[in-house]
Amino acid sequence: MIDTLKRIWNIPELRKSVLFVVGVLAFFRVIAHIPIPGVDATVLRQFFEQNQVLGLLNIFSGGTIAQFSVVALGVAPYITASIIFQLLGMIFPALDELQKEGEFGKQKINRWTRWLTIPLSLLQSYGLIALLKSSGPLAARGEVLSTPLEMVLAMTTMTAGTVFLMWLGELISEKKIGNGMSLIIFAGIIASMPVSLTQFLVTFDRSQLFTAILFVAIALLMVVGVVMINEAQRNIPIAHARQATQYSSVPGFSNHLPLRVNMAGVIPIIFAISVMLFPPMIARFFFNVRSIWLSDIAHWVVSIFNNQIFYSVAYFLLVFFFTFFYTSIVFQPEKIAENLQKQSAFIPGIRPGKPTAEYISQVTSRILLAGGLFLAVIAVLPHVLQQYSNSTQIAVGGTSFLIVVSVIIETVKQVESQLKTAEYDSYSKV
Repeated sequence: MIDTLKRIWNIPELRKSVLFVVGVLAFFRVIAHIPIPGVDATVLRQFFEQNQVLGLLNIFSGGTIAQFSVVALGVAPYITASIIFQLLGMIFPALDELQKEGEFGKQKINRWTRWLTIPLSLLQSYGLIALLKSSGPLAARGEVLSTPLEMVLAMTTMTAGTVFLMWLGELISEKKIGNGMSLIIFAGIIASMPVSLTQFLVTFDRSQLFTAILFVAIALLMVVGVVMINEAQRNIPIAHARQATQYSSVPGFSNHLPLRVNMAGVIPIIFAISVMLFPPMIARFFFNVRSIWLSDIAHWVVSIFNNQIFYSVAYFLLVFFFTFFYTSIVFQPEKIAENLQKQSAFIPGIRPGKPTAEYISQVTSRILLAGGLFLAVIAVLPHVLQQYSNSTQIAVGGTSFLIVVSVIIETVKQVESQLKTAEYDSYSKV
């Protein structure tokens, strides 16, 4: 660990990138404590701790909703916009083709995603305020955010905060030492851990001993499981054809094509949480409508998502689905087969071109089946064990821990890649 830090410090460009990311995350934590006026942060935090869905929403925002800060929505609207465009790619062939056009298509979709983030931020900010005014800490203080002007100012402030965090996240991603949006969520979770641990120790008694042991066991199991699934890979043998020239014949050589079991990283977890939070949040808008049947449906949606069995099953299926879905977007067997053919390389026993792409796709589907199931089991494990402990903190804390471990592994891999690139460049110059 110390040797790695020394290597990072000795490479000026990498050192600047790491210090920049740390500085941006520190700045994010500063603005996360700038509250919108008129809200008691202590009462608000207790309100979120008593509700599992809202607790997950607070985690997803990076811990900013509990503070009701100017960046209360976090990067959730941006991630929701990303999910919408990726789902639309499955419906509209033109958008699917654009997603496959490399850097040009990626930049165009990213621009549309940024634009969609703004109306989604306005919608989610209004939903959050309406939720807190109807059943939360703002309900007891009717004078808070009661006028249209105050509502518009609060919504505009939170939307501007989301756009600002979106910009910071993209700046972090450009440094290529971690996904910016994931690191922002990671920073919020890490910042809330000391407070949560202190509160647990202050209120700890013997009746909570079993819960504490259970949480530690889950944490260790999740660390081992996430590391295993992130490090596991399937190596497909690759052979290079013998290259003959006028004067000599260069013998062929062989290596392998590594296929990771979990190519999507932490993205399936974040996407699944985003989708799980959306229906009950929208349903709360219709609690007090005049139409009785619509109000009944809204209450039914909230109650069904509060049901632990339904929530666990839906969460499991979503994590499994997004593991396949996101991988199908970022991993393209056709391009790999094309690159192999251009390099005069081939998979032994498989013809170049389309048969190679089909073979790689089949292998990827098989390893993703195991990887997706394993990741979904790890994700839903805290929710299952919650039934035996009757503690929402296990489910919320388990999800937080899963995100933290996944982000750390992903960031470490990118830092190691940057180290190898920088050391290779310095060696080449010598």
